[in-house]
Amino acid sequence: MKGKFNPPLGQFSQIKGKCISLVGDDIDTDRIIPARFLKCVDFDSLGKSVFADDRKALKGNHPFDLEANKGASILIVNSNFGCGSSREHAPQALMRWGIKAIIGESYADIFYSNCIAIGIPCLTLSKKSIKIIQKYIENKDLFFEIDLLKSTAKSKDLNFNIEIKETSRKMFLSGEWDTTSKLMDNNDLIENKLNNLPYIKFNSSF
Repeated sequence: MKGKFNPPLGQFSQIKGKCISLVGDDIDTDRIIPARFLKCVDFDSLGKSVFADDRKALKGNHPFDLEANKGASILIVNSNFGCGSSREHAPQALMRWGIKAIIGESYADIFYSNCIAIGIPCLTLSKKSIKIIQKYIENKDLFFEIDLLKSTAKSKDLNFNIEIKETSRKMFLSGEWDTTSKLMDNNDLIENKLNNLPYIKFNSSF
């Protein structure tokens, strides 16, 4: 788990970072964050517990425990990642560990939506391309520059045209994914609407 957590805010088009690979299809949300950790009042403590059972079973040899993967922020996965229950804690745990973007073959729909809602782009590549990336990471560090505007993921040695749902891409480029910031930026409109709702106006005659 990294140091101080800094969530994404507003619009962005680029993500740069070191890649971490997690090999395997159908990795579900219970593996990402086991159910016993869902009792938390907020999400802040989830980062240290991401993949807790898998990491315990592998006794320090899990990708999220390896010294070589410290500081990684782009997760490389295979197919149907995030399947299982709809718990929003799964992407929250990944984000608080340090993940800023995910590149994979495919995702469970609800997991995908939960990621977009908190500012984690879920990008797709073919099975062949993912295998090339994962094989590369076995031998050396990989740093990607992801450009959402151009739909590319590049490094010194690798160059891919990535895919993302157009609606999701537009949300990141415009900042519309960040509903909290959008509300705060439009406080005047909210106040004006509030003041013009007849059923909550204060009546001074009482």
